[in-house]
Amino acid sequence: MARPLKRFVCQSCGSVTTKWSGRCESCGEWNTITEEAAPAPGPAGGGLARGGKGRLLDFAGLTGSTPQPPRYRSGIVEFDRVCGGGLVVGSALLIGGDPGIGKSTLLLQVAARLATSGKRVVYVSGEESAEQVRLRAVRLGLGGAPVRLAAATSVRDVLTTLGNEAPALLIIDSIQTMHSDLIEGAPGTVSQVRASAQELVRFAKENGTAVVLVGHVTKDGTIAGPRVLEHMVDTVLSFEGERSHQYRILRAMKNRFGGTDEIGVFAMEGAGLSEVPNPSALFLTHRGEPVSGTSVFPAIEGSRPVLIEIQALVVRLASGATPRRAAVGWDSGRLAMILAVLEARCGLSFATAEVYLNVAGGYRLSDPAADLAVAAALVSALSERPVPSEAVVFGEIALSGEIRPVAHAGLRLKEAAKLGFEAGWVPKGVKGADGLRVAEFTNLRGLVDQILGR
Repeated sequence: MARPLKRFVCQSCGSVTTKWSGRCESCGEWNTITEEAAPAPGPAGGGLARGGKGRLLDFAGLTGSTPQPPRYRSGIVEFDRVCGGGLVVGSALLIGGDPGIGKSTLLLQVAARLATSGKRVVYVSGEESAEQVRLRAVRLGLGGAPVRLAAATSVRDVLTTLGNEAPALLIIDSIQTMHSDLIEGAPGTVSQVRASAQELVRFAKENGTAVVLVGHVTKDGTIAGPRVLEHMVDTVLSFEGERSHQYRILRAMKNRFGGTDEIGVFAMEGAGLSEVPNPSALFLTHRGEPVSGTSVFPAIEGSRPVLIEIQALVVRLASGATPRRAAVGWDSGRLAMILAVLEARCGLSFATAEVYLNVAGGYRLSDPAADLAVAAALVSALSERPVPSEAVVFGEIALSGEIRPVAHAGLRLKEAAKLGFEAGWVPKGVKGADGLRVAEFTNLRGLVDQILGR
């Protein structure tokens, strides 16, 4: 009898080698390579080599009318917005997040809403028993929802049980606990995650079921398992937030049926996750007297403007001490660039000062339009002259000190005017919203002069 073939697979990136080593040569991770059974080799040659023929393909043109895919709306507005308007029939959705962030709570609330509206919903838990999930549902006040609940880890058992009566929504919590008997290997390995997800995605496409997969995340925040898992599904959502904070952000990373970078904001309360319809109030502190070192930036997340407070602190050090630079919620490399531009183009000195930058509310910013708001907060902190509390600030800064225009300027100012702001510090050429005064700047020196009162 022939010995079974073995291979060694990296559980971080999925690369395959013929021998074990302590460090993966592809991704550089340590102690991630495990031994797995290799798939049985098939007959020599492909189908054409054996004389078989494939089916003929029907080609179509680029023009034509394609109807919008039907969707299941959960009634949770923040969740439906991030999904692009609801769960698409026959789609596969992957949601990842840190342990304890509230993924299971959110999906249980979505399942209960859809089941109450008359949809057939199945919730399969591979991490908890049915009793544990039932206790959570009772605590959330969802005990009366007609959700069909099961605790299982075998994909074949799940699909056999569903049979020909496919549900409208199938939730798998989580994909790392699922096991497919088509290949060997323990649940959670790269080959098992890939095979289990492939079977569930095929079931979704063939039966018109919306399948939601919960995914674990690694220490750096990426979804655990093979990268191909994110390519197999139609939508990838990330549930973010700090466990010590009340608020959670649901973010779309990929969506074949809607826009990306949409966000939904939730608050974790005793009765579960509740929607936050006005997230701008969440990220702004009480704005009474003007305080030096703060500015307000109107960010754009998908189609939604969100006003965020940026805070800076500049501390002068004794001669000879090494200054520190720290940024929370903002790229530290971009902070260093803005400090260099302020020194080189505007004559300000941060060389003997420690600089701390914080984005309020645990928010993470990557929009280059926040450059001008960060610079305003830094200049305000250095000079101890506050930026007017009724003003919002946005614009991209070039290395020459020029302030460049950014996208969606009108939408940003409109949201600021709606929340009671009266002024906008913006790049040249931006038109203000009704009732909003606009101060235009062509270079960073003009902003510095405005704050210093020159």
